[in-house]
Amino acid sequence: MNHLIEFWPILKRLILYIKPYKKKLIVAFIFLLGGSISEVLGPILISYFINNILSKHALHLKIIFIIIILYIILQILSVFFNYFQSILFNKIAVRIINTLRQDVMNAALQQPISEFDSQPIGQMISKVTNDTEVVKELYDTVGPTLFRSVILIFIILCAMFTLEWRMAIIALLILPLVLTIMFIYQYYSTPLLRKVRYHLADINNKFNETINGMNVIQQFRQQKRFKKNIKKSSDLHYLARMKILRLDGFLLRPLLSLLSALILSNFIFLFSCFPIEAFEVGILYAFITYLGRLNEPLIAITIQQAILQQSIVAGERIFSLIDSPKQKYGKNKNIFTSGKINIKNISFHYKNSPKNILENININMPSKSFIALVGHTGSGKSTLASLLMGYYPVTQGKIYLDNKSIDSISHSVLRKNILMVQQDPIILSDTVLSNITLGRKISEEKVWEILDTVCLSSLVKSMPKGIYSLLGEEGSNLSVGQKQLLAIARILVSRPKILILDEATANIDSGTEQLIQKTLLSIRKNSTLVVIAHRLSTIVEADLIVVLKKGKIVEFGKHKKLLDSKSYYWKMYKFQLSKKL
Repeated sequence: MNHLIEFWPILKRLILYIKPYKKKLIVAFIFLLGGSISEVLGPILISYFINNILSKHALHLKIIFIIIILYIILQILSVFFNYFQSILFNKIAVRIINTLRQDVMNAALQQPISEFDSQPIGQMISKVTNDTEVVKELYDTVGPTLFRSVILIFIILCAMFTLEWRMAIIALLILPLVLTIMFIYQYYSTPLLRKVRYHLADINNKFNETINGMNVIQQFRQQKRFKKNIKKSSDLHYLARMKILRLDGFLLRPLLSLLSALILSNFIFLFSCFPIEAFEVGILYAFITYLGRLNEPLIAITIQQAILQQSIVAGERIFSLIDSPKQKYGKNKNIFTSGKINIKNISFHYKNSPKNILENININMPSKSFIALVGHTGSGKSTLASLLMGYYPVTQGKIYLDNKSIDSISHSVLRKNILMVQQDPIILSDTVLSNITLGRKISEEKVWEILDTVCLSSLVKSMPKGIYSLLGEEGSNLSVGQKQLLAIARILVSRPKILILDEATANIDSGTEQLIQKTLLSIRKNSTLVVIAHRLSTIVEADLIVVLKKGKIVEFGKHKKLLDSKSYYWKMYKFQLSKKL
């Protein structure tokens, strides 16, 4: 019963995507109907030829010629109608899938960052690609085939009742048996199909993980272990698929073929029991032909039941993503007049961990100030930066940006006024220009001005096509420092009121670090700088240094004051100095 409850709402929702294409769909169904009628009329002509001409030896050449011409015309019409209905259904299906993929991708783009912490990327990719491709079959295969099959069954039964009602009643007995088989198939196949989709997504996820981590895998000779993991997932997928195939092999074609054979035996028995005059040979031929024709749509319906179930399971996975909670933002669209930050009594823990990462954090950051967050790994620095960016909802305490509660600020205003440069910036496999503008409208002159500011203009000029030169995947043809400078160039397009640098200078040489420091001085004139520092030498000029330990503030003040106190910060600073020596 639960399977039926889940089945219909998802099917109804998938059918709603057809609404914009109603007119084209009606035309496609008319072509489909024309093709079906053309197919069914053929045996009636042959039956007429056997009963009225062949059996009576009345060889009227004119009538025979007309029958042949009509039969050829019917076959040509059948081909014509079936070709155009196939083209139309496929066009509609592709457009619907484009819309569905856009909805899925839009939902993925609006997912809270916390979802990416817990959900494997491969599972999400599988929903956008594999699952939507499975749903496509609902529109271009299942729908047309079911409609065509139902129409064929109806027309064939009408033709049978017109020719001989007793034999038609016997043929009719196959329908309730087929419906019973379909319900049994649906009941047992749904959980198996869910497993198939899950294991396929798991395979995609492991391939994604393996390819992205290929350097580490080869470096530590982990090829066998990863191969074993993928093989395990593939075996589970294979076993689930085999269960489906066994179910198909038993409940679909063999069982239906057996039912058709039993009906045909009844026809022969009925034909034998009655006087020869009661049934004409042409009628028996027509019934045998129609039974074969009737068998095919019934088998087609049952096979489509399998594809339909796969589409429903795929649709269930797709809608689970579309319906999942979106990243929430406020409605306040007032522009920022300052870069003031006020953090009050913030405590925070991640969804899958009850332990607080941050504990009762209170910081006041004036506009255009330079604030540094320092501490050992796991102290909560990056988590605090993510909260300032609005990546996670604030559940305990308050964060105010420009005297506005962060949960009241609209998405457009928040993203325009607070930006982050991360330790490992994302570089798109696109042109230098596209990597800087990211879709924002800006002149080429302004781009070159920004490249001069971040000291990248000479590098870009040396490239074959200048700012139109393609960067490799993840910026493979750039150094770590050049990636950081390019990430800062993006920031300079809009000049945010608040800029966060999450250990942006941790992996770069001292020369590039000086270039970044120089660039930051120009940004600081208009923006509040929040720097998560690994190298303490880079934040000696900070207006306020906040020292975190295990999610708590243990010290705060200026560089000199913290050194004079000879506490936690002093130990960190001395340790780094000793490493340099």
